[in-house]
Amino acid sequence: MTQKHPTLGVVFALTAAVLFGLNASTTKVIIQSGLSAEQVVFIRSLFSASIALIWALFANRSALKISPRQIPQLLLLGVVGVGALQWTYSLAVVMLPVGIALLIEYTAVLWVPIIMMLFFHEAVKKQIWLGAALVLGGLAVVGQVWNSQLNPLGVFWGFAAAASLTFYFISGERIQRSLPTNVTMFYGMSTAALLFLPFANWHDFDFSKLGMQLDLTGNLAGTQLPLWLILLWLGIMGSFLPMAFSYLALRHLSATIVGIIATSETVMAFLFAMLWLGEYITLTQALGGIVVVLGILIAQTARKQNAVKIVE
Repeated sequence: MTQKHPTLGVVFALTAAVLFGLNASTTKVIIQSGLSAEQVVFIRSLFSASIALIWALFANRSALKISPRQIPQLLLLGVVGVGALQWTYSLAVVMLPVGIALLIEYTAVLWVPIIMMLFFHEAVKKQIWLGAALVLGGLAVVGQVWNSQLNPLGVFWGFAAAASLTFYFISGERIQRSLPTNVTMFYGMSTAALLFLPFANWHDFDFSKLGMQLDLTGNLAGTQLPLWLILLWLGIMGSFLPMAFSYLALRHLSATIVGIIATSETVMAFLFAMLWLGEYITLTQALGGIVVVLGILIAQTARKQNAVKIVE
């Protein structure tokens, strides 16, 4: 039994939130530079799958052998919970202010306990309905539905990302009862990479562009970095490491606490988008965002869970 270190778990969870929050702005800049959302999903998935495979080969090689009954679960996780999630998330952050896109996506924390209650008959505390009311009301304020300037298609992709994230939470939790983190990541990310490979149109991509200098735009306009370096950052720091840190946090903290800390990703996304991209929101939208986060936190604590064994 692994000894638990709550302080270390908090550090892991916060690190994941910071990296995920920064990744939203990174993704937006990369797609606006000319790469497609499909290419971004492929790159993130390929990097994460490769590193997870190396991790598994050194740490627990025998766990890579899976049973036939696990194959459909892993395929669904890769297609819906990884591939579709990254794709819809990428489209949402391009069409919406980064922080608002993340707020919409993270409503998944609200949908998980409701779905578990309705379809799996899991006990859920009554506070879930307070959380739901706060989330929906706060989103209405953030989106300023009375005079909305938000891109409707971006809002659609944001909620599609929330649906995919909901599936990811539910299926990922169940799969990790029998498979370790690195193996789950390898199969899920490999499936996503294979799924988006035909749609990434690499045959039309000018690979000489990898050496071109990409302007970081916004408040960092004039600062340039080679595209290959930014893509390397995207794959490692924007995908593999934050996912690994979030899973490692679960070894030291309960899923509820990790989920609460993970909610800070929305705050980090707003902060990085403001500092880097110069994206600002109104005071009214900021207050609405606070209400959404509060509702998400309440929803996160509404689920009555039994202890779940995480496979080493």
